[in-house]
Amino acid sequence: MQIFNTFSKELEQKLLLSKLPGLPSQLKMAPVTRLEELKKMNLSLEEMGNIARKSAVLILFYPKNDETHIAMIKRATDNTVHSDQISFPGGKVEKSDTSLIYTALREAEEEIGIMADSVNIVGNLTKLHIPPSNFDVYPFIGITNNTPLFSTNYEVQKILEVDLKTLLNPATCTYKKIQHRTGNDFVVPCYYIQDEVVWGATAMIISELLEIVNGDS
Repeated sequence: MQIFNTFSKELEQKLLLSKLPGLPSQLKMAPVTRLEELKKMNLSLEEMGNIARKSAVLILFYPKNDETHIAMIKRATDNTVHSDQISFPGGKVEKSDTSLIYTALREAEEEIGIMADSVNIVGNLTKLHIPPSNFDVYPFIGITNNTPLFSTNYEVQKILEVDLKTLLNPATCTYKKIQHRTGNDFVVPCYYIQDEVVWGATAMIISELLEIVNGDS
């Protein structure tokens, strides 16, 4: 627990004192298809923000077996753009949501059963635009001091409890072939975790997160 407490305090300080690495960091893990989509749109980030729908995700840090972990999910198999993909718990802003943080916590409670009042939001990462679904994603970083008892809803196939050491291991960052929603195969930069390919927007968010954790920002 001492290791986790030390890490969480250091992370909070880095988020408070450091400038976010931003888009350049995210683009390090952007697939070629994402870059092509952004070019085709031919819109500025400000213009994309004006037409995009808003969503929020929760990057949840918690202690488990004396190590720091992050919760990710594998989305259910359905007809949506992000079917079967690995992501952070989260979703679109509803009219009744009072803030983006509220959205992230509400969605996390619905999808993985983590109670909103048990999470301390310590900061955020850079907003990320996702062309395929036309969403602006706002990532929020939360900490809970207890090991959660997770439960999932119909939107989630399974939860990935990822040791931070795994994410920090350079061997975890690699390239894998995936089948794009167009039916074509592409080799993409990704994090290979628990036999799952973590790519696209989630990998781009992780890229910025790890720069902060490593103190490179």
